[in-house]
Amino acid sequence: MEHQALNLLEEAIGLHSHHKPWPLSGRFVLVEDCVETSGAFVLHHLLKSSLSSHPSSVVIFLAFSHPFPHYDRILRKLGCNLAAQRDNSRFFFIDMLMLQCPDEGRPSQKGLAAVFEKIEGVIRTLHPDSMNSVTIMIDDISLLEVAANGSSNDVLDFLHYCLTLTSEYGCTFVALDHKDIYLNGERPILILEMEYLADILIKAKPLATGLAKDVHGQLMVLDKETQNLQISSPIKIHNFHFKIKENSIEYFYPGTKT
Repeated sequence: MEHQALNLLEEAIGLHSHHKPWPLSGRFVLVEDCVETSGAFVLHHLLKSSLSSHPSSVVIFLAFSHPFPHYDRILRKLGCNLAAQRDNSRFFFIDMLMLQCPDEGRPSQKGLAAVFEKIEGVIRTLHPDSMNSVTIMIDDISLLEVAANGSSNDVLDFLHYCLTLTSEYGCTFVALDHKDIYLNGERPILILEMEYLADILIKAKPLATGLAKDVHGQLMVLDKETQNLQISSPIKIHNFHFKIKENSIEYFYPGTKT
């Protein structure tokens, strides 16, 4: 029973599917959180799952929030050695904290275009066996907007460019965003557009009843099934609670925690 509960997130996003090595290929996964409840653990979970999905899988990680040692330390607790994966050319860490702003003195769109060219350049150098097992991750879209000098349009253009890689190469695109940081201006438009583009939307929220000792928050997973002319699949929605432990995350349905 414990083993089943720990896999609720993977079941909700289809990682237990055996139709292909990496069921998220060609899909955009958007993780939304808030000040009260961080969704970073979902990003960590998907990072580990991506690297474990196939012997030749590759992750390109665009980091705005934290340096490499931060993620290496967390993933080691989850049983994944990022330093080793980086040395084996399976984990490419693009540190936007250390990278000089590429658009200094120029329009921000040029800077984001350079970042996209860097991502695409990494993909083009990969072995053919890795082409269909590439995951692109962004740890903080809100800071991506800061890097774009506050231009939501430039951020959306960049995200659209990244999404073209999901169709051209079968890449998976995963991004984390903080929904409640900006309460006015163009931010709601950016959020709505991303939610529309996302194939899977994962929302981390606090409990409606407030803080609890054994429950740290709740996840809502909305999976928009692929629709075509013959089949129109309904949207699947999953809701469950989670508890963050030292070396793992426990997922369980409301009322099943004893």
